[in-house]
Amino acid sequence: MMDPKLNEEIVRTAGAHEGPIETDAVIVGAGPVGLFQVFELGLLEVKAHVIDSLAYPGGQCIELYPDKPIYDIPAVPMCTGKELTDSLLKQIEPFGATFHLGQEVSQVQKQDDGRFFVQTSKGTRFLTKTIFIAGGVGSFQPRLLKIEGLDKFDGTQLHYRVRNPSTFAGKNLVIVGGGDSALDWALNFAQDGPNKAESVILIHRRDGFRAAPASVAKMKELCEAYEMQFIVGQVTGIDETDGKLSAIKVTGGDGVTRVVPLDMLLVFFGLSPKLGPIAEWGLSIDRKQLTVDTEKFETNVPGIFAVGDINTYPGKKKLILSGFHEAALAAFGAAPIIFPEKRIHLQYTTTSPKLHKVLGVETPVFD
Repeated sequence: MMDPKLNEEIVRTAGAHEGPIETDAVIVGAGPVGLFQVFELGLLEVKAHVIDSLAYPGGQCIELYPDKPIYDIPAVPMCTGKELTDSLLKQIEPFGATFHLGQEVSQVQKQDDGRFFVQTSKGTRFLTKTIFIAGGVGSFQPRLLKIEGLDKFDGTQLHYRVRNPSTFAGKNLVIVGGGDSALDWALNFAQDGPNKAESVILIHRRDGFRAAPASVAKMKELCEAYEMQFIVGQVTGIDETDGKLSAIKVTGGDGVTRVVPLDMLLVFFGLSPKLGPIAEWGLSIDRKQLTVDTEKFETNVPGIFAVGDINTYPGKKKLILSGFHEAALAAFGAAPIIFPEKRIHLQYTTTSPKLHKVLGVETPVFD
């Protein structure tokens, strides 16, 4: 999880406050895009308050994939979800954002003066000029494997996420799913490394995958080398021995049910997006996503912006780098609301003394 030292020094959490906190911007969601929204607003001298339902920043990258490698961040050949989060926290340090963690927004009301009244599940209240929704897929929950008697092993032998890969080292693993997460972790645990499992069996309902073709090819290569197994079928039951999960029952397309022994069961059926209270804010929603324009990434409610996986528009691609682009344009789109009398100019961090001052760095002198 998060480095405690980094948490203390960079993640400034809010103390007690009487009455609503008056601010220019509230960001809902502290995942990578929400953190970069802090940065883009900071360059425009807008200080933000950040709300997240998790107890730490990082969103899905920390909650679900802290050790999963990410390869498509510009100029960063590879980093893990935790490393990306740590770097973003370091990057936004000059802007002094205040974090309100372990709570979610329960109420949003437009005020007569144009601002928004925001209240969280813990009773924290705000009066803000703008809101940036960066909630990923909302209040996300893993889709569950619904087998009678299985849920009592959740957190011991049944896992829907990998928090600490070393937990699974040397174990007999069964991984269920056909997406990137299932394939990525199957490959991670099947190949040589500190977290190598004793055995890995991948189960998917069909011989077709939603994962990257390279991952599928590697999985088949490992199967051919007897480094792991792949079974087409669906989990239809479990076996229990002395109070422990000892095996699962897998029924194949041929109607035959096979018993597959295991130590640990990992299930990756994806996330079930739950917008929660966001669905009641009067925002335009299309398939559990917020519709936005592509000029400012503003919703149908002026002053409320949506960036990252939670939004949708023609051509939308759910990539972290797309969310970074959206955060930049959303910040510029919000500036006239926050500073109605101020003309905002595009400046570059390489050359602007003003931005250097904001960032707390010295302006370089070139010969």
